[in-house]
Amino acid sequence: MSVSEQQNPFFTDEISILNKKPLAEIELLIAHLNPVSNKLETKPRQIINYVEDEQRKCFLLHKGSVSLYRNIDGMVLNTESAPFVFGMSTQLTEQEYLYIRTHDESEVSWLPLELANEIIANNCLWECLARSLIYTVSRVYDHCTKISSLSSYDIIRYQLYELINETEEIRKSVSIANYIQSRSFLSRSSIMKILAQLKAGGYIVTERGCLLSIHNIPLKY
Repeated sequence: MSVSEQQNPFFTDEISILNKKPLAEIELLIAHLNPVSNKLETKPRQIINYVEDEQRKCFLLHKGSVSLYRNIDGMVLNTESAPFVFGMSTQLTEQEYLYIRTHDESEVSWLPLELANEIIANNCLWECLARSLIYTVSRVYDHCTKISSLSSYDIIRYQLYELINETEEIRKSVSIANYIQSRSFLSRSSIMKILAQLKAGGYIVTERGCLLSIHNIPLKY
């Protein structure tokens, strides 16, 4: 990591949150919930709804990565890789407000949300759940704050650093433009213009529209 990247708050904040993912707590939750879960057959880019037949579900992500979408406009609010537990933080939302979409070959299982809550209560897993929820809220808050209060260039720069820290499967499966547009309110033309200039300046390396590497992207446009 270069000195300029280390001094960039939009880079280090995101990395610090990712590095604080409570893996031990999430894995302990999955260990207790998995024995009564049902395997969900998935394929790349499959949509998974939190509610089916009026039953709210809790999802366990064992392998792969998925994104959390807002239904009203298709905005991506968060992207997570395994291991992870989805559904615990959306218990009070409207049934069709959010949905999940897989990125790659993922392994997912599910159980009724009511049963998940019961298992967590019976096994005193509240601290594990709390740490998982704090991490989730921090990532969503960090994302929403930055895309709503920055310039177009700042948003694109921030999203490029987010993308380069995604898994290789995600980076290969989505173009830079689509990744940024799905996570912001920027027009495609403005995104493409800035990306073209960054590529011409040697600050990003791409292949078929996908991001391969970044090199000291300037703080100012």
